[in-house]
Amino acid sequence: MAIVFVARSAALTKWASDVGQGKHSYKLAIADDEAAMKAAIAAGWGGETDWKLIHSQEVDGVTEDEAFARLARREKTIDPAYYPRLKGAAGVFRVSLTNVQNSLLVAQAMDPDQPLTDVKVKPKDIADYLIRNALA
Repeated sequence: MAIVFVARSAALTKWASDVGQGKHSYKLAIADDEAAMKAAIAAGWGGETDWKLIHSQEVDGVTEDEAFARLARREKTIDPAYYPRLKGAAGVFRVSLTNVQNSLLVAQAMDPDQPLTDVKVKPKDIADYLIRNALA
């Protein structure tokens, strides 16, 4: 069973912010198993090795290209061909916090047991949002 996961690098996020891509940059990827996922995170992407796993989920029958295409409908991909620093690392997304907040608010509104409150977005919420949209 494959594992879809979201990782984040503080150094790449700082670089993305410096080049105008915002400070919410995350990497979505799919690995064959947990060992492959840990090896990929340790190897890193974009010349950075400080990647941290935010969230992972087991999936069946989804390829990495399909997940990227589905997520690209909602969030902007940082093009690795345009930014040489990424060195061909596909799957780095620039996340809009507004989209994540709206998603959380709608989920809150649909739950009759929960009152509507202000939403404070955490990295785990962003990772859940990315995985949910990559699989939808």
